[in-house]
Amino acid sequence: MVTDLAFRMHAERTPNPQSIKWVLASDLAPPGVSANFHERVSAEVSPLAARLFEVPGVEGVFIASRFVTVTKAEDREWPDLAQPVVDGIKAFVTSGDPALGPAFDAVPQLPRGEVVDRIRAILEEEVRPAVAMDSGDVVFAGYHDGIVEVVLQGSCVGCPSATATLRFGIEARLKEAIPEVEQVVQV
Repeated sequence: MVTDLAFRMHAERTPNPQSIKWVLASDLAPPGVSANFHERVSAEVSPLAARLFEVPGVEGVFIASRFVTVTKAEDREWPDLAQPVVDGIKAFVTSGDPALGPAFDAVPQLPRGEVVDRIRAILEEEVRPAVAMDSGDVVFAGYHDGIVEVVLQGSCVGCPSATATLRFGIEARLKEAIPEVEQVVQV
């Protein structure tokens, strides 16, 4: 029997029962870059997401630097989807293609300022790594009048714990460090 020792991947459960995090030994996207897809996309946008959406029952694909989170339809079971998802990821990785294609549009840079820079630093250094452990992401979307706007991605979308993470984790940490922050909302 021949095994492919160059390809290493393992699955991890997430707080969202509809999502599984597939952790790879190689990079999928540049550090700090993530992409969240809730519908089919072309291979020009993301060859990996396009391939995974071909698996019946896949409803979401979240790509980060060293993992991909796949979200299934509620009426599907993981034992039926796991092998096709693994096969799709392995075929993609062995192709050598980038996970994000030339048509991928990264989130534009938002305005900066002292408070915004402090918010971003906490999100980047503390919050995003912690949320990534559960196969999700939190992306800064804006700040105005004491309100921090974020976008939850990956397994955070539809997760029963997302509200608690937002209020008792992210909001509490930002309020503790930055007195100007009054509330954190999902947009």
